Formats: sequence, structure tokens, C-alpha cells
Amino acid sequence: MLYIQLFWQFFQIGIFSFGGGYATMPFLYEIANKFHWYSTSELTNMLAVSSITPGPVGVNVATFAGFNSGGIFGSLLATTAVVLPSFIIVTIVSKTLEKFKTNQMVKGAVRSLKPAGCALLTSVGIKLLFTSNLHLFGTLLLVILIATSFIKKLDPLAYLGIAALAGLIIGHLNWIGV
Repeated sequence: MLYIQLFWQFFQIGIFSFGGGYATMPFLYEIANKFHWYSTSELTNMLAVSSITPGPVGVNVATFAGFNSGGIFGSLLATTAVVLPSFIIVTIVSKTLEKFKTNQMVKGAVRSLKPAGCALLTSVGIKLLFTSNLHLFGTLLLVILIATSFIKKLDPLAYLGIAALAGLIIGHLNWIGV
């Protein structure tokens, strides 16, 4: 039963999460609360690791979440389930690409999905902020990096690198007892 639920939940994520890997966050947060396959703090860690590992964030998180809840088979199942809807949709749409390319209704629907995705992402970000274990340094670093991103337009990987380096340094200092 676990594997059927795992496949179905991640298949739904694959169908309904428009806008990239971070658009899966509201669904992943809901799964954490509904099925308890992982905690919200584990979800935060999965997102952090998925952001710095190669590959799409949504697929990486599905792999981690699937492994956490169902082992190796669970990770394969969750990864397949989250990718399968896109594969099916892209295959169908590619057959009729010219019809959809200029269709105003399709353009309008896609245009309206962007703000909805941003709102969902913001909502989950705020929920994670208040339900995870906040560390003063991490919160301060987040505020500084966000403020810096408005002033200085760096590659997003630079911000990830800075945050990863800061996390390694702080983790090392905590480990040695400083």
C-alpha cells in the first residue's frame, strides 16, 4: 500500500506542479503533514541538498523523499512518478505544437499559472520558516543574501555557493565546539 500511495502522491506532484522544482514545495509540505513519510525539517534538508546537487530540484527531492519513505525502490518509484506526467504531456503537446503555439487561451492559462506558482511558493516558504528550527546565523545569512540579490545581480549559483560555504564553516565550528 505504501508504494501505491508513494507513486500516486508523486504522480500528482508531477501533474500539478507547474513552474519548476520549487513549485513542488506546497505538495511536498502537504505530504509531510499528511503521511509523515518525512518531517518538515527533513524536507528543508532535502530541498537544500537538492538545490546544490546536479539535476532538477523536483526530481532530486522526489528521489530523497522516496528513499526516506520506501528505500531504494521507493526512490525509483517516486522519481519515475514525478517525471512520468511531464513525459506524457510533452509527448502529446509536441505532436500538436503548432496548434498550441499561437493559441491565446493557452498563452493566457500559462501566464496565469506564474503568479499562482509564486503565491504557493511564498506560502510554503513562510510555513517552513515558522515550523523549522531557526538558527540565528542562518536566518541572518538568508536576509543578507536576499538583500544582496536586489543590489548585486549575481548568478544564483554564487548565492548557493556562499550559503553552502557559510554552512560548512558554521557546521565545522559547531563540531569542534567553538
